[in-house]
Amino acid sequence: MSAALDGRLALVTGAGRGIGAAVVTALVHEGARVVATDRAPEGVERLAAEHGDGRITARPLDVTDADAVERLVDDTERALGPLDVAVNVAGILRPSAVVDLTDEDWAATFAVNSTGVLNVSRAAARRMTGRGRGSIVTVASNAAGVPRTGLAAYAASKAAAVMFTKCLGLEVAGRGVRCNTVSPGSTLTDMQRALWTAGDETAAARRVVDGDLAAYRTGIPLGRIADPADIADAVVFLASDRARHITMHDLYVDGGATLRA
Repeated sequence: MSAALDGRLALVTGAGRGIGAAVVTALVHEGARVVATDRAPEGVERLAAEHGDGRITARPLDVTDADAVERLVDDTERALGPLDVAVNVAGILRPSAVVDLTDEDWAATFAVNSTGVLNVSRAAARRMTGRGRGSIVTVASNAAGVPRTGLAAYAASKAAAVMFTKCLGLEVAGRGVRCNTVSPGSTLTDMQRALWTAGDETAAARRVVDGDLAAYRTGIPLGRIADPADIADAVVFLASDRARHITMHDLYVDGGATLRA
């Protein structure tokens, strides 16, 4: 086990599967204790049981409920000690052309992807600033910076999360708290698979790598879809002292897909 985050306490949202679960695993590998949260508790409970060493505490959490977030952070600090790291991974994706987008889908997307980031980051920052240390990392998306057909609500909500995290980072930098974002491209998760039509997963992945001119979508220059661990490694780096002089940064982890356009 590495010791980059030895003894530190981290909170991770959306930790039941995919990128969130990978972030929890990576943090534990680096020596951290982790409070793994998800709206559906089964995934985080399974993750804690799989590790079986007591370093993961599983808790249910709906990030859209500000009061519930405050209670969980309070309970965490009373039971486990001061929070050193907070990672916002919880997110939803409801694809739709704008002309067909429902008010409910728009509101639900922003409630999780943007307001959820506010609720968790605010609760963490209130406590971290008083101690003069801490790191907040938000997992956003490269869609926040490059237009995508059918993803207007998702892209807009992630863009809001990125700029919110940067503004928070500016406000708390003088009190020793760093705030950064990681923006993945296509990553092999259930969310990614939901965008594919039923059929051969290998062929679907190949189409993502090759790109789609009709949808104005570039391919992936590195020639592969990301694994959740690729995103988790970037999160852990930004959370650790190896990134001690990095704040308000948006780190794209997309194999070059956006061409930084």
